[in-house]
Amino acid sequence: MKLTTCFIIGIAAIMMNSLAIAAGDVAAGKAKSAVCSTCHGAEGIAVMPVYPNLAGQNAEYLVSALKAYRDKQRQGGMAAIMQMQANNLSDEDIANLAAYYSSLK
Repeated sequence: MKLTTCFIIGIAAIMMNSLAIAAGDVAAGKAKSAVCSTCHGAEGIAVMPVYPNLAGQNAEYLVSALKAYRDKQRQGGMAAIMQMQANNLSDEDIANLAAYYSSLK
């Protein structure tokens, strides 16, 4: 296989993986977001400045952050609270929440 073909296949695999991460269900994410709205607001706009806005946030970032909280890889600040919340989330829940919040403007 030529180097160019390998490169194209590699790029395609990376792009497909990115699409799979962001391929959550917006409606399911909205339904799951009720507990999140306590701090991050009903439409993803935080209720207090100490909490980040989630509306319009990059889906891949949200997936990465939630998995890091769930796996206790993020520390400091409000990490203990987020770890407790994320601990109950499946990969599908995380993808759905990321799809929902990234869809908001």
